[in-house]
Amino acid sequence: MSGLRHECWAITDAAAGNQRQALALAARMGLPVRHLVLEPRAPWAWLSPRLALGGTLALPPAQRAAFAPPWPRLAIGCGRGAALFTRLLRPLSGGRCHTVQILDPRIDPAHWDTVVAPRHDGLAGPNVLTPLGSLNPVDEDWLADGRDACPQFAELPRPRVGVLLGGPRRGVAIDAGYARRLAACLRGRWQDEGGSLLVLASRRTPAEAMEAMRDGLDDLPGLRWSGPDDGRNPYPGVLGWADRLVVTPDSVNMLSEACAVGCPVETFATGPLPGKLARFHAALREAGLLHDLGAGGPARQPPLRETPAIAATVRDRLEPLQRGSSP
Repeated sequence: MSGLRHECWAITDAAAGNQRQALALAARMGLPVRHLVLEPRAPWAWLSPRLALGGTLALPPAQRAAFAPPWPRLAIGCGRGAALFTRLLRPLSGGRCHTVQILDPRIDPAHWDTVVAPRHDGLAGPNVLTPLGSLNPVDEDWLADGRDACPQFAELPRPRVGVLLGGPRRGVAIDAGYARRLAACLRGRWQDEGGSLLVLASRRTPAEAMEAMRDGLDDLPGLRWSGPDDGRNPYPGVLGWADRLVVTPDSVNMLSEACAVGCPVETFATGPLPGKLARFHAALREAGLLHDLGAGGPARQPPLRETPAIAATVRDRLEPLQRGSSP
């Protein structure tokens, strides 16, 4: 069909958060999905996506064969490195590939057909879509699959409280001291209401922080998971079975996915948050989707599920391109 593959490329680096967003949107587009993990080399890596000159040479030879014609009907990138390749696809395809870039590319969004940037980034433009949170796959089917994968969680005493640990970032300390304070708060609440605690580390969680959580909570019912040595990642099951979720304040992706569940979501912040993150927290609180740990809240809350609406908008923008290229 006009030299294009009738498929969607999801282009990311190796970062799990970037992959999750790009693949969540790609899965809803009704096209076969091909995931390309592409890492530009220097000097493009330093200046991506500003430096586009000679951009096809940005890939090491081992990756170059993957980024080659025939070009896809749709390309969805997430992250600064991927932004170089989604930017290149517009001229390389003669404008016939619809390019979508997730997260602020930090240059003029007009280099892409559609840019999806969370509201707290403050990016604006006629082709910019601004969800409150990050894109993710969480919906009723995803949660049901998570429950099916972890049926043993049904036997845990309620309330089942999922505790999602992120990691340190500029302006937010997630360390052993933070973990000890969080564990003390969780234990005090458990003494009042019982239930179980399902504590999950992420790839960014310092080992000493998870150790402190184990020291403070391991005699209580539930689960402590810090990595593959503890078995398969039960994250979908924890979200599927949770009556309440407690999320560290550092991760937009984790908070967005927690808020997509529909149960109350709480956080434990020990100091002021940096600018963009503070704006994101404020927007969630204003929408009634985020609460302080232990402050109380509704038994259920409306789930924040923005990916389907973003996908519908991209499909609408893609249709004229598809009709124009039909034989």
